[in-house]
Amino acid sequence: MAKGSDFETELKEEIIVAEPRRFKVILLNDDYSTMDFVVEVLMVIFNKNFDEALGVMLKVHNEGRGVCGIYPYDVAETKVSQVKKKAEESGFPLRAILEEC
Repeated sequence: MAKGSDFETELKEEIIVAEPRRFKVILLNDDYSTMDFVVEVLMVIFNKNFDEALGVMLKVHNEGRGVCGIYPYDVAETKVSQVKKKAEESGFPLRAILEEC
């Protein structure tokens, strides 16, 4: 169409991108997993530094559960599987669960 024409229209396409649902990965306290092991899990699997890992471990120990991180579902599910595998290999019953945010 000719520029300036009364019939000139501009098409705009609106794309709506939904944020993926997010899930908390939560470690649960047990009476057998050592504090050192829990700190190691937090540092290795959740990339926490020592101070962060210690803080989460103490929360798990004192309150029965502690949030390790918040991730999209597929990443959170992978983290839970990694915790289960590492715990089984090390002979500990440490468990991680997911909760939707």
